[in-house]
Amino acid sequence: MREEGDLPATQVTDLLHAWRSGNADAGERLMQALYRELHDMARRRMVRERSDSTLQTTALVHEAYLRLIDQQHVDWKDRGHFLALAATMMRRVLVDRARARHADKRGAGEEAIALTDAGELAAGVDPVAEVLDIDRALGRLATEFPRAARVVELRFFGGLEFEEIGAVLDVTERTARRDWVFARAWLERELRDWAPSGG
Repeated sequence: MREEGDLPATQVTDLLHAWRSGNADAGERLMQALYRELHDMARRRMVRERSDSTLQTTALVHEAYLRLIDQQHVDWKDRGHFLALAATMMRRVLVDRARARHADKRGAGEEAIALTDAGELAAGVDPVAEVLDIDRALGRLATEFPRAARVVELRFFGGLEFEEIGAVLDVTERTARRDWVFARAWLERELRDWAPSGG
């Protein structure tokens, strides 16, 4: 996939709608236009992975892309909506790979990832948690506070900025930041109380 550079937001939206209508060429042009952003999202995500992870940034983009291909039925709103779904797909790729490793090794050497960027954790909280534990905790958070869980997914798995998250969720940037602070504290407490997933 090659880059075509940045497209105006309205053109991205037009491509999304054309793709949904079955125009395969529009889907290809969309991926070419947004590939760099998807790669940046994946790179930010992979920085948090352990150095011995076998998954590379480009592979994460391509695996997420293959899952996005099947999403033509989505009523796309705009670029932010597309990137939000891409973040969801990246999360699923990482969780699926962690589950496979867990099944193979029965908990030995699972991929560990940082819950937040360095310096954002509260004092005394271990900054590393298992992918599967984070996924379980995020699922619990989503049942009680779905918007806050969505903020975490977009920020943690997608690397979106708060302004982008606000646009995707139709809330203010300030609300997105507030949800992030709340969700981070909720997840840190939850993860601190859990034993590592070992099975």
